[in-house]
Amino acid sequence: MRSLGIDFGDARIGLAISDPIGFFASGLETYNRKNPQADIQHILNLIKEKDVKTLVVGLPLNMDGTEGIRVEKTKEFCEQLKDLAGVDIIYVDERLTTVQAEKMLIEQNVRREDRKKVIDKVAATIILQSYLDKK
Repeated sequence: MRSLGIDFGDARIGLAISDPIGFFASGLETYNRKNPQADIQHILNLIKEKDVKTLVVGLPLNMDGTEGIRVEKTKEFCEQLKDLAGVDIIYVDERLTTVQAEKMLIEQNVRREDRKKVIDKVAATIILQSYLDKK
C-alpha cells in the first residue's frame, strides 16, 4: 500500500512516494502548478498510476502552531483529492521541512539554482518519511 507525500505550495507541489511496503520515501517530482483543475488531475493520475491509498500532506502551520491561510488552502486542495480519488489523508506538521531540505541540499553541494528545482520534492520526501517512521 503506497503513500504519496505532498508539499503543497503556491507555485510548486513537491511529491514523494513510498515503497510498496511503506518503509521508505523517495522523491517523485516537483510539479509546477498550472491551474487548480490541471493540478488536481495531475495528482489524480499519479494516485491511480502508483496505486496510492494514503496522502501524507505537509500542513504549513505558523511557527506558534496556529493555522493560517496556507493551511486552509492546503486542506481545501487535498479534500478535493480525497473526494475524487477516495484516498485517506494524513496531515503532518511541516514546519521547518523546507529549511531541513535546504540544509541537506547544501551539504550535498547542490548549486543554488539547482536547489530551487528539487527543494519541494525533497521537502515532500522528508514529510512522507517522518510519517512512515512513526507508523
